[in-house]
Amino acid sequence: MSPALHHGAPRRYVLDANALIGFFEDRAVTAGKVERLIVVALRQDLPLLMSAVNWGEVFYTAWRRHGQAQAQQVDSRLREMPITVIDVDRDRATRAAALKQKHNLGYADAFAGRTGDRTRSMACNCGSGILQAGENTVGVFATPA
Repeated sequence: MSPALHHGAPRRYVLDANALIGFFEDRAVTAGKVERLIVVALRQDLPLLMSAVNWGEVFYTAWRRHGQAQAQQVDSRLREMPITVIDVDRDRATRAAALKQKHNLGYADAFAGRTGDRTRSMACNCGSGILQAGENTVGVFATPA
């Protein structure tokens, strides 16, 4: 899973919540793939991207499954990683909601897709075939759980 070059430039990657949850829970295949993306991001000084909505899903999932203390540790670890969390405003929320409706996506998945679309990045997910949608068609590769 080496990063593809996009018109001579390194490709940016957007992580969905399941990719990061799999990393933090050390799921064999997922953790390895996300770790390789992190290494490439550090080497190229080109941070991975994640929607604030997807980050919220990672945090609440860690809290629900492992307790508040573990969720706070996950938050601390994220702050040390080469991941830029993209804020959500009214326009992004509206565009993600439209993407969700048009393509029958989960709400948080629509934010990952829309973040990839707006940044011309490759969205990475652990779910089952998130999407090939959006005005600029977001490419997606699955990181199986």
